[in-house]
Amino acid sequence: MTPALQPLLDRSRGPTGQPRQVDLGVERGPLAELADLLSAKNGFFVFNAGIQIYRAGEPGLGPELQEWNTTEAWKDNYGGLADGLFCVGQDLFGRQFAIDNRHTVVVFDPETAERIPIGESLEAWAAWLWEDPDVNGTRAYATAWQDEHGALTPDQRLIPLRFFILGGSYDFDNVAVKDARTCMRIRGPIAQTINQSADRTVLYFQ
Repeated sequence: MTPALQPLLDRSRGPTGQPRQVDLGVERGPLAELADLLSAKNGFFVFNAGIQIYRAGEPGLGPELQEWNTTEAWKDNYGGLADGLFCVGQDLFGRQFAIDNRHTVVVFDPETAERIPIGESLEAWAAWLWEDPDVNGTRAYATAWQDEHGALTPDQRLIPLRFFILGGSYDFDNVAVKDARTCMRIRGPIAQTINQSADRTVLYFQ
């Protein structure tokens, strides 16, 4: 395991799936790194559950890797804006960590569908997380939330009532707990609207 990925494993909680040798059909690149990572620990949480890495196969807890990446899980609500992404995990607010077209590791913003390039390897992604775990890994917020409200289940994430892109705050009274898939599906139409129009009218999730 590489220098930045190994500490993630060492400090993680899991596995959330059954131990298995994972084969994603490639010998190099970020998908090969993912297969090695899940073979070492099949799904896990890190940074006090600020980061979740999906498990491969059944049974297990939380989203399953292949199922999460089906069109029907949530991507159909994005109208093509999530095409080409293979999502490997998410942060506390459902930002997706994904491999874009089998090559580039990106952060996918669920509110805007923006793809923020991180690097060409999971090692680069892990190094980026370690640069600022409180921000990039949502560690500080996850810790504060759980201290006040308790832990989320493996299937849950947080979603703002007034979306961040539209001026919503990170105050706890602007945040709700929902099923992770539901959180993504809610924001898909918002991302489509934002990408179709420059008029960012104030929108609310009810």
